[in-house]
Amino acid sequence: MMEKMIFGRYIPGDSFIHKLDPRSKLAFVFLFIAVVFLANNAVTYALLLAFTLVTVLFSRIRLYFLINGLKPILFLLVFTFLMHIFFTREGDLLFKWQFIEVYEEGLKQGIFISVRFLVLVFITSILTLTTSPISITDGLEILLNPFKRFKLPVHELALMMSISLRFIPTLMDETDKIMKAQMARGSDISTGSIKERIKAVVPLLIPLFVSAFKRAEDLAVAMEVRGYRGGEGRTRYRQLKWDWRDSTILLLLVVVTIVLWLLRS
Repeated sequence: MMEKMIFGRYIPGDSFIHKLDPRSKLAFVFLFIAVVFLANNAVTYALLLAFTLVTVLFSRIRLYFLINGLKPILFLLVFTFLMHIFFTREGDLLFKWQFIEVYEEGLKQGIFISVRFLVLVFITSILTLTTSPISITDGLEILLNPFKRFKLPVHELALMMSISLRFIPTLMDETDKIMKAQMARGSDISTGSIKERIKAVVPLLIPLFVSAFKRAEDLAVAMEVRGYRGGEGRTRYRQLKWDWRDSTILLLLVVVTIVLWLLRS
């Protein structure tokens, strides 16, 4: 399951979304996260979902690939859905069996929160799937440039965030390898009582931490060997260029925001 984690991965391509300036993609994602919370009824959530699917279409990332990537976080999605169904007791009673009661408002909120969760995961995943780590670093650094006047280490923060994003799939792959190695030795964390599963996880965590620290040290040494000394005075091999695509995608998001606001109940 770990190899299905898509967040933090980069897939090279030639799609409309791939060609966007990383600054516009970052601004789009940050604004979209805020816009999502404007939706409060079936029509607005349907519009959000349709807009997200169109974005996926323009990224040329297969929808099946994105849905398959939800498996590592499927438990969280289902848990959130069930929490709203069973603990929201408003509206008409739709179903009752012994102590289990499902109300109309609980079902509605469970569906709405699940859709909100899905579109956020899809949009943020598309950002990392269509943008290289170095482009994310450059885009973040330029967007955070105004904070330099407050003595904020903008370049270092941007670099740290992009490295963290890139390390997510790397650590997931490493976890998967260690789990398979432990299973080959007879260990199984998927069966047994909770206490037994916790005990089985310990042999997994220790080599994972060791591997993570080793990778971090290797990266630090590689950066030092290449003469990295921080962001002061650094130049870029690839210059970022804002064009009509970037203005179009942000203008489209503004239009969607206005429509969502008008359709709110």
